[in-house]
Amino acid sequence: MESHKFYVLPELRFGYSALEPFLSEELMRLHHDKHHAAYVKGANAVLEKMDASKAGNMDFDAKALFKELSFHIGGQKLHSLFWENLAPAGNGGGGKPDGGIAAAIDEEFGSFERFKKIFSQTANSVEGSGWAALAFCFETQRPIIMQIEKHNTNVYPECMILLVLDVWEHAYYLDYKNDRTKFVEAFWNIVNWSEVNKRFGEV
Repeated sequence: MESHKFYVLPELRFGYSALEPFLSEELMRLHHDKHHAAYVKGANAVLEKMDASKAGNMDFDAKALFKELSFHIGGQKLHSLFWENLAPAGNGGGGKPDGGIAAAIDEEFGSFERFKKIFSQTANSVEGSGWAALAFCFETQRPIIMQIEKHNTNVYPECMILLVLDVWEHAYYLDYKNDRTKFVEAFWNIVNWSEVNKRFGEV
């Protein structure tokens, strides 16, 4: 039987300094190499603990362990999407969406500007640490906005996430201090709409 696999920290598609002046090289290195890597390590540590308990026929605290696993897997998955969401300004990043996702946003929210306002309000009003996300609901066939707390609370089941914005303090504090609003404004300059449209084409 093939041995079990573990989570891997994905490489960035661009250089650490490529998103300047909106996100600094220092912040990107800290966010990707330290914080994201910690979630990968955390998820794998839980999987290793589960493997060890199986091999030794040992019991574990299921409630605590699977809550921890959910947190770390959420951190791994959302961060991996976040990096794919980003591109250097003027080189694939920023501007307005086109294609299918643009049409879906216009139909659901009335206009891109209205969607941008609602999404920004969602990101700015997350209590504590979390994410804003644009997802697609398969049952209603509509794009829908999520306000995710931590990495794993308020996630809508069976909705495909298309776009995420990390509003944990580690995502912006080095560059923007406590001004989350300014960080959210900067985000729109580096959104990779081509990647979002590609995901939307898969729904």
